[in-house]
Amino acid sequence: MTYRPAHDRYHARSDTWFRRCGTSGLMLPAVSLGCWHNFGAAGTDSVKHTDEASMHENCQQMLFTAFDLGVTHFDLANNYGPPPGSAEERVGKILREDFAGHRDELIISSKAGYRMWDGPYGEWGSRKYLIASCDASLQRLGLDYVDVFYSHRPDPDTPLEETMGALDQIVRSGKALYAGISSYSAAFTATAMKVCRENGLAVPIIHQPSYSMLDRWIEKPDDSGKHLIETCGDEGLGMIVFCPLAQGLLTDKYLDAIPEDSRAKSEAGFLSEDRVTPELQARLRKLNDLAQQRDQSLAQLALSWTLRDERVTSALIGASRPSQVEDCVKAVAASPLSDAELAEIETILAA
Repeated sequence: MTYRPAHDRYHARSDTWFRRCGTSGLMLPAVSLGCWHNFGAAGTDSVKHTDEASMHENCQQMLFTAFDLGVTHFDLANNYGPPPGSAEERVGKILREDFAGHRDELIISSKAGYRMWDGPYGEWGSRKYLIASCDASLQRLGLDYVDVFYSHRPDPDTPLEETMGALDQIVRSGKALYAGISSYSAAFTATAMKVCRENGLAVPIIHQPSYSMLDRWIEKPDDSGKHLIETCGDEGLGMIVFCPLAQGLLTDKYLDAIPEDSRAKSEAGFLSEDRVTPELQARLRKLNDLAQQRDQSLAQLALSWTLRDERVTSALIGASRPSQVEDCVKAVAASPLSDAELAEIETILAA
């Protein structure tokens, strides 16, 4: 069956759905879809699809649902899967077969920084690695360009002039429209921006850090005394935050127990079972009570909280089925959190 996007995919969204990315001209949806674990090979994702056909159909439906709801940004990286590269291959296939004619309505991003192949040139931030990785990502995606290409993590041993210069070359060559950085500290971010401006390089427009109610490092000073969220605001960088639901902790999944099919039970997951303590579950239940008072799910409350700051351009969600995308998107239509509700959240988190 040929996919035909919803005709009201833009008109049905509020005026605040698209947010400007820092001081750039790029607008991003308030909720973006990350294509990480659940877009890899059958039998390896957290949903445990063992049949490739059903796996692919589920991925198609997640992208269809997202786009129908106004989610125009799909985020990837070279190592997303598992295995590494398989998420880009799957999304590339869906883009070619189902989104033909809609490329100009989509923001597709990718990254390089973590280990992708063996040897000394398969990770970090050298010019050799970043440019080769961008070329490989474009081949897997079947695209002439990505909209944003990121340095996925800071490299302590490669000069920033080289890493930023590689991003500049990628942009100037037309392989990416914009450059971005991910997981850089406040001080490293400020230095990277200075290097770009002083050397006439393409200046990154976006930063992708982790951020949620349970992971607030961007609000705290680093060793230099700077806060990342303030630095991004001062530098004109947009912020797209990943793990706004703390890898599922900020959903109703862990309120009373640890499901057997959850990430916390998965050996391949990044959420350890020992993190789900009785104390944390008690806080989650109180947050869930507050969410219900607002006629929201806990996930929607968590996203409303994450998006409360105008310096946050977009919340980057992961999903294992279309209904989760639908639930998350509803957060943007909710009324803003009041001062009293924000104070209650702080009290719950501090307990």
